[in-house]
Amino acid sequence: MDNQANFPPLGMTSEEFRRVGKELIDTIADYYDNIEQLKPLSEVKPNYLREIIPENAPEEPESFEVIKADVDSKIRPGVTHFQSGNFFGYFPASSSYPGILGDMYSSMFNGIGFSVTYTYLIYWINGPAMTELESITLDWLAKLIGLDDSYLFNRTDGKPSTGGGVIQGSASEAITVSLIAARKKATDKFKNANPGYSQLELDTFLSKLIAIGSSQTHSSLEKATMIVGCKYKGITTGSDGSITKSLIETAVKECFDADLVPFFITGTFGTTAICAIDDFNGIADVTEENDLWFHLDAAYAGAGLICEELRELASGMNRSDSFNFNPHKWMLVNFDLSALWFKNSYYVKSALSIHRDYYKNNATDSGLVQDYKDWQLPLGRRFRSLKLWFVLRTYGAKNIRSHIRKHIGFAKYLESNLRQDSRFKVLYPVHFSLVVFYISKESIAANFYPEIQNIDEIQNLDKLHTLVNSLLHKYILEKNEIFVTPTIVNNVSAIRVAIGAPLTTKSNVDNVLNTVKNSTDLIFAKKLSELLE
Repeated sequence: MDNQANFPPLGMTSEEFRRVGKELIDTIADYYDNIEQLKPLSEVKPNYLREIIPENAPEEPESFEVIKADVDSKIRPGVTHFQSGNFFGYFPASSSYPGILGDMYSSMFNGIGFSVTYTYLIYWINGPAMTELESITLDWLAKLIGLDDSYLFNRTDGKPSTGGGVIQGSASEAITVSLIAARKKATDKFKNANPGYSQLELDTFLSKLIAIGSSQTHSSLEKATMIVGCKYKGITTGSDGSITKSLIETAVKECFDADLVPFFITGTFGTTAICAIDDFNGIADVTEENDLWFHLDAAYAGAGLICEELRELASGMNRSDSFNFNPHKWMLVNFDLSALWFKNSYYVKSALSIHRDYYKNNATDSGLVQDYKDWQLPLGRRFRSLKLWFVLRTYGAKNIRSHIRKHIGFAKYLESNLRQDSRFKVLYPVHFSLVVFYISKESIAANFYPEIQNIDEIQNLDKLHTLVNSLLHKYILEKNEIFVTPTIVNNVSAIRVAIGAPLTTKSNVDNVLNTVKNSTDLIFAKKLSELLE
């Protein structure tokens, strides 16, 4: 076949690609069909690959069969199986066959997605489908989760739009881009209020900018402030982990009293540690009164908003200036795909827009199209909207809702069974598919100090409580039949069970219950002196 594509000469031919590609599809399907037989966590030691992979790249070409064998023997042992039904750590990392196929198409086209037009051409050059499909699918997604017209490119009320959505790689990127947009708004406000300002005055103003989060806000906000070069203030929340209006009012006043300029506040729908929900209406009251930027981070739980019954938990979300969630967490879209919407895209575009003659875009200048290079940190981008499009069309909103409701049902089932065992205490309302629990002080006291009726008389009970729960997590990890992660709740170690892997079934949840109870049995069978050694 003289017209075979050969990338590059002496590399893999299209015929070879057809053969090994079909083999790889079978390998992927086999992996998912048999993933339950694998331990969820890798058990290799740090730097294990250094000992089994050569120090230098090969001089001579190697066959795909040899490379594939090395993946099986060298790479797989060092993989953490996020897609296992027994993976309950962190938050879900979604995968689906439609998502994989969408990524394959993206890799096939492999364009660098920034927009270009030339004055002597009536069409625009660089990947119009990439840009247009992204804007359409993000309008779809916004409407599915209950965002109002102000976040859409194509408003349903027919009014001109100032908003719109963009795909970022992660919530960390989304919050950084939002922070940059908010800084642009604050800077414009300063310039308008201070005509004739000097560079020193502007630099002094910028040095006073401070963003506000909480002890439960994801660390990506604080990291974003480091990138942008502004200050950060973390609020200590109450026992429920939520930011309230009074906490925000106090924090803003403290900033002003310290001669600082608050300009950005993040509220969270489903915090990482305990899935707390902030008071969005309270935050919006304060941000609107003080003309601050309100960013809403719904990285994990935002997918749940596709279920109408959960939207009452997010009252006030449509008052945010920017909104972000990750379909790659709980909505069957493969990583990386994080959706970010702005009510007013002027600030992000004016903050990140830069032009050169080699990517001049008259269609963008005229307002006909979006140029996503002005909505993100890098210039180029992958065709990520394809996998979102594939997933939404293959499953339909109905089946995605069923997927999410199923996991919430599993979480309620786990919660109910833990509550029936007096040794455990479930913390916080289980609104989504995260269950946080620990072995209770009362059960520890009854097991190790049966002669003492008043637990307040037990010295160092708090220390023992933390020790026992840390030991519970250790035992679970050592068994490596399920993977769960710890968290610190009110200075005490607790266990997080994040249900959401696409392949998780009720039997996997039963595996959690059995592992937790058996591990607790082992701990309670020990003598107190053994624990304290």
